[in-house]
Amino acid sequence: MEKNLKELSPRRVWEKFYEITRVPRPSHHEDAIREYLLAEAHTHGIEAEADAAGNVIMRKAATPGMESRKGIVLQAHMDMVSAKEPGSNHNFLTDPIRLHIEDGHYLYADDTTLGADNAVGLVNMLALMEDDTVVHPPMELLFTVCEEDGMEGIRQLDMSTIRSRRMLNMDCGD
Repeated sequence: MEKNLKELSPRRVWEKFYEITRVPRPSHHEDAIREYLLAEAHTHGIEAEADAAGNVIMRKAATPGMESRKGIVLQAHMDMVSAKEPGSNHNFLTDPIRLHIEDGHYLYADDTTLGADNAVGLVNMLALMEDDTVVHPPMELLFTVCEEDGMEGIRQLDMSTIRSRRMLNMDCGD
């Protein structure tokens, strides 16, 4: 499984997706994913901090020549829907999501939700954070907690800590 997923394209996005499925992250239990995100930022020399609510804010400087452009916030949430099939012994607090691919390209979780809401946003933001070839203005990457349970993280965010005035939400919905 691991090999097949990492062979999908864009490769770095799918590698990150696989890594995130290894990290338990139900609502109100985002400590492990927060530590993962902070470690990723540190590894790549990106400024990062967690606020009192547990949200993570990363700041990536503009590429040369883009410093005077207006910054942008990319936002996604860390938690996932924690639902499983009747009879499953999956523990969302400790167990990684077990994945499988059908017909060569359909990705599924075994007896649980996949966690793509909002892992897709997280992994694309992380891939962008790591990619030094993308030309961009100043970027803030905002990873919030407890979106699946009342949107507590964004409600508790101190908006004065956000420098940019434009935002792209990496989740989907109405």
